[in-house]
Amino acid sequence: MTIQPYLFFGGRADEAVAFYQKALGAEPQMLLRYAQSPDPIPEGAIAPGWENKVMHLALKIGDSVILASDGHSPGDAGFKGFSLTYTAKDIAEADRVFAALAEGGSVNMPLGATFFSPRFGMASDRFGLSWIVIVPAPPAA
Repeated sequence: MTIQPYLFFGGRADEAVAFYQKALGAEPQMLLRYAQSPDPIPEGAIAPGWENKVMHLALKIGDSVILASDGHSPGDAGFKGFSLTYTAKDIAEADRVFAALAEGGSVNMPLGATFFSPRFGMASDRFGLSWIVIVPAPPAA
């Protein structure tokens, strides 16, 4: 069984794709706009003028795939109560990814060494999505 997050960007999915491509090397696997739906969109199901917004998106980041959409109407995406975790291979990657994710967002816990990791930090990106960046601790001897 696979569990995948499905994120609603409140009308900013195209901007999010471009941001995550630059920050994380993300690759869109599939992108379907409302206007491309083979079935008619019921009247009132989406905000007026949203025909070219993203109905469904699969975005590959590393070995994971995040599903996303613009949602049904504009507004705050409301990403609350969870974080996505980026596990970096080393300190240099963690530093680069953390800086990229925090650009235009906010740092919730500065990236640094902890008792459980050589690099750990928490940031919210420009969309309000909370991220944890961590480098796994080396195995105990």
